[in-house]
Amino acid sequence: MNSLQKKCTVFTFLWLGVFMVQSQKVPKSYVAYQTVDTISIDGKANEKSWKNAEWSTRFIDIEGVKEPTYKTQVKMLWDKTHLYFYAEMEEPHVWATLTQRDTVIFYNNDFEIFIDPDGDTHEYMEFEVNALNTVWDLFLTKPYRNHPKVIDGWDINGLQTAVNVKGTINNAKDTDTGWSVEIAMPWNALLEANSKGKLPMNEFWRINFSRVNWDFDLHNGRYSRKKDKKGKFLPEYNWVWSPQGVINMHEPEHWGYVYFSEQPAGSKISFSIPEDEYIKWFLFKKYREIRNLENKENFKVSPSNIMGKTISPVFKEHSLGWYVQVISPFTGDVLSIREDGKFQRSRGEK
Repeated sequence: MNSLQKKCTVFTFLWLGVFMVQSQKVPKSYVAYQTVDTISIDGKANEKSWKNAEWSTRFIDIEGVKEPTYKTQVKMLWDKTHLYFYAEMEEPHVWATLTQRDTVIFYNNDFEIFIDPDGDTHEYMEFEVNALNTVWDLFLTKPYRNHPKVIDGWDINGLQTAVNVKGTINNAKDTDTGWSVEIAMPWNALLEANSKGKLPMNEFWRINFSRVNWDFDLHNGRYSRKKDKKGKFLPEYNWVWSPQGVINMHEPEHWGYVYFSEQPAGSKISFSIPEDEYIKWFLFKKYREIRNLENKENFKVSPSNIMGKTISPVFKEHSLGWYVQVISPFTGDVLSIREDGKFQRSRGEK
């Protein structure tokens, strides 16, 4: 753990998260519907909209293999003014110590949201909250691998959050059930990172969720992160909605797909990830390989079969760096990834 998208009336929701495409697990998908009543941010999700909303799949370990010790699930909704999140986390010992906004919240057990509106892996947002309802919101210009500017002073203006503890926080004498968090993020703030500058109605954004959980020690009734015999903190557990494949949330190409339906909560529509996204995953796989090469001279990307189509990516170096690109056989668009990791699309002839 680092600091810093046709309406349809069928019941079946198309999940694509169980097979492999060029060694890339297909990210999770979720359909977020519009609210049918007013959402009151109290951490309890008692409204009809929330009752009608689908739960996400259960969180998995960040690498996508191990089952977490405790259950975590989320729901999403939206209206013309806000994007809403609700998460429930099983936890027999609900504890938190940090009370200062914009401190490093994942030093406590926390819930985190990562949002990339454009899906270009640049200009994205991170949000963290602990069981004391202390938040950290920040903006990153690029993933850490590309040496970003981390804008820690950026705030989600108008943000509303509330935590509900099912038990007693910071009390080691009892066993808790867990805690939940409810969040309302104003679109006005989120659209600052969206080049389209409009609500994503019937479109998708790339979003992921993470839950950080620590082993703990108790000293005089006070919780703290557990240390080993040498005095070093034991590593945290990172439980996520859509697996990253690596212990790094800051590879946005792995994040899930959230499709914002114009239909009301309680509707049932299907969403399938566009074919070009499969090509993107492959290009990012090659991008990561190329970055690690000491000698990139004369490097060539072999053709590959994506969704029954042969694609022939090219790697090119130029005076300002390098890029890898391909013409999509599905849309005719030129898909490329620059040396700094930014994905770009140029409209083709189809």
